[in-house]
Amino acid sequence: MAFSQFAKVIVRNSIRPIATRNYSSKSIPNGYNFELNETQKEFQDTARKFAREEILPVAPEYDKTGSYPWDIFKKAHQLGLVNTHIPEEFGGLEMGVFDSCLILEEIGYACTGIGTALEATSLGQTPVLLTGNKEQQKKYLGRLIEEPIVAAYAVTEPGAGSDVNGLKTRAEKKGDEYILNGQKMWITGGGVANWYFVLARTNPDPKAPASKAFTGFIVEREWPGVTPGRKEINMGQRASDTRGITFEDVRVPKENVLVSEGEGFKIAMATFDKTRPPVAAEAVGLAQRCLDEASKYALERKTFGTAIFNHQAVAFMLADMAIGVETGRMAWMRAAWETDRNIRNSYSAAVAKCWGADMANRAASDAVQIFGGNGFNSDYPVEKLMRDAKIFQIYEGTSQIQRLIISRHLAERAKTLN
Repeated sequence: MAFSQFAKVIVRNSIRPIATRNYSSKSIPNGYNFELNETQKEFQDTARKFAREEILPVAPEYDKTGSYPWDIFKKAHQLGLVNTHIPEEFGGLEMGVFDSCLILEEIGYACTGIGTALEATSLGQTPVLLTGNKEQQKKYLGRLIEEPIVAAYAVTEPGAGSDVNGLKTRAEKKGDEYILNGQKMWITGGGVANWYFVLARTNPDPKAPASKAFTGFIVEREWPGVTPGRKEINMGQRASDTRGITFEDVRVPKENVLVSEGEGFKIAMATFDKTRPPVAAEAVGLAQRCLDEASKYALERKTFGTAIFNHQAVAFMLADMAIGVETGRMAWMRAAWETDRNIRNSYSAAVAKCWGADMANRAASDAVQIFGGNGFNSDYPVEKLMRDAKIFQIYEGTSQIQRLIISRHLAERAKTLN
């Protein structure tokens, strides 16, 4: 049985967005409600217990070895803490983005490297969730439920990250197949994935707009011509498997095209609206850990006859960290809330991702500062948190790309103002 009975019971108890619950007008005012329902609290508690007991104690060792956390992934799979969005008809829990963010914030608290290793499969499967036909979803999403395997999202290339229109990977139609050639880079889960979402150029015209030039494919790892490269040794989040992937004359059947030829760019961008709130939630989890570690240390460490917490310089740093964490949490909640209501959330997702990434880096830097010399030492947890935080400003759209998205929305809004 792929999921524990506990997880099935929870989903039967109706995992619903907060605002869809029925409240009497006497018990709660109109507008936002910041109280989690009982089902959400159960999942949050389960994720917290799992993170603190299964991930936190082993996170330093995975950071040192860079090994993929298969044991943890398998346990998370059994508990229903991965593949949370897959519909019930394919054996999944069919959770919303908001509820999955609750889980990921707790896991991010323990280790964002392991958290990214667990969550990357959601990024890989989201294009199929959004646009796959029933046959594709049953085959590839069902496979993820049946056993603890990974899907990966293969878009970035050695010479094309933020500039998606610069992708060089090509797919040429030959009869009922496409012949795929090219190289991807920085693919999270690239060496452990069972299948990939791959974005490739199918329109050879270099002047073709991105919205019509690319096609999304489902590509299986075991197909001839698919070759993952060496595992990259990164600054942080080392438990996450990151590699380049080479595609050499890979034969992709037309049945593995998502939607139709030329729709790939739209699929890739729509995916980010769904996956950026969870990234923001994971960043908030890391920042909360920084705040907790720094607060405890500030009560223990003494200078000039008193705990350093009593020095205003330190106390205000902690207060600023708390402000950042609380604001980041509200930001991802807003973005996830919109997603679950089919409200276009590109703007709020960019705000949440950008703020969460930048804030997590500030929190980690301040935590190291509060620890002083000890913070610079690997025997203490905050140097790892600082290394792990940096990637949040880079993957799934850099902080600069998020600001570009935000500013474009501001420009459109300004045109409507009197």
